[in-house]
Amino acid sequence: MPAVSEVPASMREAVDAAKQKVADLHAELPRWGLVVWTAGNVSERVKGVDGAPDLLVIKPSGVSYDELDADAMVVTDLKGELVEGTRSPSSDTAAHAYVYEHMPEVGGVVHTHSTYATAWAARGEEIPCVLTMMGDEFGGPIPVGPFAIIGDDSIGRGIVETLSGHRSKAVLMQNHGPFTIGGDAKAAVKAAVLLEEVAKTVHVSRQLGDPLPIEQRHIDSLFDRYQNVYGQH
Repeated sequence: MPAVSEVPASMREAVDAAKQKVADLHAELPRWGLVVWTAGNVSERVKGVDGAPDLLVIKPSGVSYDELDADAMVVTDLKGELVEGTRSPSSDTAAHAYVYEHMPEVGGVVHTHSTYATAWAARGEEIPCVLTMMGDEFGGPIPVGPFAIIGDDSIGRGIVETLSGHRSKAVLMQNHGPFTIGGDAKAAVKAAVLLEEVAKTVHVSRQLGDPLPIEQRHIDSLFDRYQNVYGQH
């Protein structure tokens, strides 16, 4: 698929809507205590139209959350190359782009440095599935991805390798922090919020003793109910 140098007219409305949505969702990260200073990012895929390639919307690098509005968002292709915007894209753009390129079912990606999930990542230890909330949202334990350096698509490769074929919407990149995925950016933000909650709860539980495991058949049942029955359809 050829690269694009600007947003195609056929995608203008969808890109503008995604800019507003992604800007609004960035405000959820500090609200839930998942980031500090300028760390963290939310992105959303914009599906290509009339033969145009998919694009992604993400925040610019090193910009305060107080300054993030729809106009501040940047647009790149799935190689991480800037298509629209006056600022450099987030330093994690290559990772997000790699996920979108290799996991077509993913429509949103979130990265945070939330305290408890990042603490598990620092240990390189998966979070065991000992809570029904984990069975509901993640379908099992939260896996650990490999150590990777920021700056190219190495983190993205680790995310894809770890989550491909896995029910979890979250991965703990070793010595770095959590990344979450979803059908859209809102779903990925929800996963990031719930990930921090279970990371904290399981940590506290382990201070009291050994958490009780949940049988796999019960995890399967919880996941199926939450994904297919729970809520409004």
